Amino acid sequence: MSSQPLRPAAAVRRDARKKVTGEARYAVDRTPPGCLHACPVPATVARGRVTAVHTEEILRHPGVHTVLTHENAPRLGEADDPTLALLQDDRVPHRGWFVALVVADTPENARAAADALRIDYAPDDHDVQLDPAHPRLYTPEEANGGHPAVRERGDFDAAFAASAVRLDATYTMSALHNHPMEPHAATAWWDDGELTVYDSSQGATMVRDVLAALFRLSPERITVDSSYVGGGFGSKGTPRPPVVLAAMAARHTGSPVRLALPRNQLAAVVGHRAPTVQRVRIGASDDGVIGALAHEVVTQTSTVKEFVEQAAVPARTMYTSPHSRTSHRVVALDVPTPSWMRAPGEASGMYALETAMDELAEAAGVDPVELRLRNEPDVEPDSGKPFSSRGLAACLKEGARRFGWEGRDPRPGVRREGDVLSGTGVASATYPFLLSPSKASAHAAPDGTHVVRVDATDIGTGARTVLAQIAAEALGAPLESVRVELGSSRLPDAPVAGGSSGTASWGWAVHKACTALRNTLAARSGPLPPEGVTAEADTEEEAGRTSPYARHAFGAHFAEVHVDGGTGEVRVSRLLAVYAVGRVLNPRTARSQFIGGMTMGLGMALTEHSTMDSVFGDYSERDLASYHVPSCADVRGIEAHWLEEHDPHLNPMGSKGIGEIGIVGTAAAVVNAVHHAVGLRLRDLPLTPDRLLPMLTRRPPGLGRGAQT
Repeated sequence: MSSQPLRPAAAVRRDARKKVTGEARYAVDRTPPGCLHACPVPATVARGRVTAVHTEEILRHPGVHTVLTHENAPRLGEADDPTLALLQDDRVPHRGWFVALVVADTPENARAAADALRIDYAPDDHDVQLDPAHPRLYTPEEANGGHPAVRERGDFDAAFAASAVRLDATYTMSALHNHPMEPHAATAWWDDGELTVYDSSQGATMVRDVLAALFRLSPERITVDSSYVGGGFGSKGTPRPPVVLAAMAARHTGSPVRLALPRNQLAAVVGHRAPTVQRVRIGASDDGVIGALAHEVVTQTSTVKEFVEQAAVPARTMYTSPHSRTSHRVVALDVPTPSWMRAPGEASGMYALETAMDELAEAAGVDPVELRLRNEPDVEPDSGKPFSSRGLAACLKEGARRFGWEGRDPRPGVRREGDVLSGTGVASATYPFLLSPSKASAHAAPDGTHVVRVDATDIGTGARTVLAQIAAEALGAPLESVRVELGSSRLPDAPVAGGSSGTASWGWAVHKACTALRNTLAARSGPLPPEGVTAEADTEEEAGRTSPYARHAFGAHFAEVHVDGGTGEVRVSRLLAVYAVGRVLNPRTARSQFIGGMTMGLGMALTEHSTMDSVFGDYSERDLASYHVPSCADVRGIEAHWLEEHDPHLNPMGSKGIGEIGIVGTAAAVVNAVHHAVGLRLRDLPLTPDRLLPMLTRRPPGLGRGAQT
């Protein structure tokens, strides 16, 4: 593909003022006349059936209009996603599954009535604990993303047995939950058989198409608006219960209905990162060159829908491994359905792989940065394809230089000042280049202004700004002359904001439409007609082509930590990362994305976890008071840098995705730094004080009391 490269510009976010002044309107900011309010009722048993719903009592409560149950709710069409088959039968597949919906005149009355609603159950025995020896474990056909569940190359067992240096370690992590600033919400109403919804979603086009199937309508009779979305991190990547329930209630009552989930219900109904048990085995030569690599993942899904976290997939890409085994096994439990969470597969899988690489470096007596450089593959190990670009080595070298890695004392547990031990760690990161078909249109008006239309969704990433930059560059027009309309299914169809593919997918369509418009204008003479000129584009053909290249973004993360030997508390004093992500289109918004991902990785390493209550069958941490996301005070210094990487095999902009790679290597870098600080290895995330302190109190005499700093 040939095009003039975009000139990076730190353009100010176009929606910044609207967001800080309250002018930006989110899903629950829409209150049509006569709007009612709905509150769902979650099941209080871990498995079983509903035997009675005592609606007659609730209908006498103040302001209550109706109570929807499986007995009177509108019947839905066949759902490709079974988590949306709501109020269709009496089954309770897990605790928190919605079994009723109260609709009232105010949010307060709806909540009070929902809390008071009595429901009788016939509970069944439940099974909610992930066990790597579970008798119902099975090997699925695919892991998330269409990846084969199992891949083998060479003879791993023989190569591992013959290796001079061998590592065999198991790494675990609990479930993690998406907690966007804006909880999931929707407002819906019907008018003459047509449905309009305002939905907190990462993709209005997908929501429209799913609603069309559920309510047996043509997509043209549905309008979905997701103009402003307060974060999603994957949990809004597919339609969720609020939009379906709001539409059902609006149809049943004949009035507009608004539904906003309370945060304590999110853990059960909007997806989460599944817990994993990951065994990593690496066999290497004396100098640390890998000959055998196995990454075997055990995880869980629900009985409602199969979702398999593809945590072993990154090991197929990262390092030279002539003999390889990567596999996924899963068990269906009576738990909420897992789903996408920022960098699914890569975040959890690279935590295990990059921690194992740190352990291998120590066993082989090789510097951790050098070990990774020695295992750089010439081609992608799994596919044999050449890389379109692979900047990992450059990221590691530049990151080491900026971080001051040279001269690091490799001995663990020797940097100490009083009770505080200090250490540094490194980890690599990768994320695939993904692309989906998209449509867009570009319009030129006689007054010299331009309007670009595409059903992209800005979930806080700065899509409005970057798409305007892409359009202005392709048009050869000033940035201020371009206006972008997005976030509505009435606009040209576009894929979801997910998989770090949004800008690549939407941007290509915008670039194609604007290039066509520019060529049309160049061929004209005289003034434009009063209605202006429009060009449309569809990248289905381009996105459908199979690339001869393996296309990935890469990065290197470095961390410095201080561990209090008396309390087990970990403080991260510095995070630094360098990325190779093709052309960075807007340095201002890119840096924000990188830093946001790194902060989430910090939470993954030190604070975030969910405990499954085996008796009640649900997650104990269901709000931000108990599920601890990191804040600004949790890291003193955080730096994100990137390389100037030219890759002509991606899209006309030369850009790779940046939304997710920031989280991928951060957790392992922090974990490796903690090991370097204390000289002990904890392989279970997160590294909370209650887990670290018992290990510190059992430290062998003298460990960690060497060199002083």
